[in-house]
Amino acid sequence: MAKPVVLTDTNFEEMVEKRKGVVLVDFWAEWCGPCKMIAPIVEQIAEENAGKLTVGKLDVDANGETAMRFGVMSIPTLILFKNGEPVERLVGYRPKEQLMAKIRPHLS
Repeated sequence: MAKPVVLTDTNFEEMVEKRKGVVLVDFWAEWCGPCKMIAPIVEQIAEENAGKLTVGKLDVDANGETAMRFGVMSIPTLILFKNGEPVERLVGYRPKEQLMAKIRPHLS
């Protein structure tokens, strides 16, 4: 079972920007209601797409440098990276099917 990896300012470059393939990053915070609503969906996406997609979670309160670098102004923000480059940005709560509609084209 693939679980989301914990991302930090320290490991972000290695785990996301230097990684080949597709990485979905969930920028979130403990106090954020919509973040809590989308968390189980993000975990399902990680499990169902293991081997095709890496999923990571970055706590913006503990890792503000990375959040600022990518212009994350509201959370949850999900950014899809392909070979280290951001290719999709989704802000706010979205149902799973809407998220997958944006992710699927990048998985092939």
